[in-house]
Amino acid sequence: MTKAELVEDVARAAELTKKDAERLVEIVFESIIETLNHGEKIELRGFGSFRVRERGARRGRNPKTGDPVSIPAKRVPYFKPGKELKELINDDNSNATSTSNNSSTLADNRQPPVL
Repeated sequence: MTKAELVEDVARAAELTKKDAERLVEIVFESIIETLNHGEKIELRGFGSFRVRERGARRGRNPKTGDPVSIPAKRVPYFKPGKELKELINDDNSNATSTSNNSSTLADNRQPPVL
């Protein structure tokens, strides 16, 4: 799913204009980024959590020349899916494979969660 498709889904589900839905999606993304930049974690119950992990400086090698390269320390965003999300994903996969010819299954009628 692309950001544009997400905006379309939000607009349709919340009965908003695409412009308002796009701004809403932008606000959510900006809020997540700002919170992570402050070193805080974000926990969305039933969905998952976003955190920032610290990676220390290390020595690497240039794959082309084999020369040692110094890799600086950095902060990396990390997403850990929640238990409910994992279960929904696994339930959808098992329903989709076992009843792929039946178009009216519960798995086909579920809507993805909207942030």
